[in-house]
Amino acid sequence: MSKRAKIILGIVVVLFVIIVIWLKKKNETSIEVFKTETAFKANIVKKTVATGKVIPLEEIEIKPQITGIIDKIYLLEGTKVKKGDLIATVRVVPNEQSLISAKGRVDNVKIRLKNAEIAYKRNKALYDKGVVSAADFEQIELTFDQAKQDLINAENDYKIIKSGSSGSGGFANTDIRAQISGTILEIPVKEGDQVIQSNNFNAGTTIASIADMSKMIFEGKVDESEVSKLVSGTDIQVSLGAIEEKKFPAKLDFIAPKGTEEGGAVQFTIKATITLDDNYFVRANYSANADIVLEKKDSVLSIKEALLRFDKKTEKPYVEVKVGEGQFEKKELELGVSDGVNIQVLSGITADDELKIWNKAKKDDNNNN
Repeated sequence: MSKRAKIILGIVVVLFVIIVIWLKKKNETSIEVFKTETAFKANIVKKTVATGKVIPLEEIEIKPQITGIIDKIYLLEGTKVKKGDLIATVRVVPNEQSLISAKGRVDNVKIRLKNAEIAYKRNKALYDKGVVSAADFEQIELTFDQAKQDLINAENDYKIIKSGSSGSGGFANTDIRAQISGTILEIPVKEGDQVIQSNNFNAGTTIASIADMSKMIFEGKVDESEVSKLVSGTDIQVSLGAIEEKKFPAKLDFIAPKGTEEGGAVQFTIKATITLDDNYFVRANYSANADIVLEKKDSVLSIKEALLRFDKKTEKPYVEVKVGEGQFEKKELELGVSDGVNIQVLSGITADDELKIWNKAKKDDNNNN
């Protein structure tokens, strides 16, 4: 064999080997295989979570009836009290000008009373002799009685300004007493603090706040996109940050008719009455979350949301249904309620359809490309 023939034969052999290797690799290339799953029946519950806190249904602030200085505090925060129990006392520091004015009124009334008494005694003797008529004497007697009452009133005013109480019975203005039965939540003042009574220009100093801790409510906020789906009277579940292992049943009682803007979103206040458990002590202002059912569907045809895709042009949801080996067909769906994991399918597929599970890209695949 000539040298040229050997070269040609070598080239043919090399080409043959290359073709064989190429065909082998081509035959080894397989169609990408996707796993499938079918739709299923499921109970789908759509919920929302409202964040808020637990507060007493009834809470009042005790304010003094007179301006002065806290003289003595008898009870501590957390103490259970009954209506009328003494919490603290206020020592009056009278205004000198008011005190002098009140003392002057007492002295003036005493002068009028002395003159009225002299006139009464003189005319009484004349009336007994028949010199003064009954009508004239009755008028003089009335003036005398009025002067006596005016003195009593002036002296009471003077005592109230000086000591805070007239001592005529009942509770003194200097006594700070519980207005309802409950638990003292807070005493924001100390002995020696100056306090101001409530008036038209000042709300007054709060000496104590009291609440009935056996009646608690949840107060939270929901977004405007969900408030229209809430119904008053709905049963909800309230979980407390401080009591993680327990959920308290509650009933939605109030949905605010007006929202407030917070952080660019409109929020609506809701309130729900909580059913307490005697085994747990719930404190005021515990942070809490309320699970609220917005919509519920029982035993409906459903799929996992991970199977969904959305058309780039129409933005309509669809899945791919298996029609042959390695072959899938696009099916648009009409969807219903979703719980974030599963979603209701109203139309588009049947329970027997095999739905494509979208494979995730791997790093090795990218490196090989």
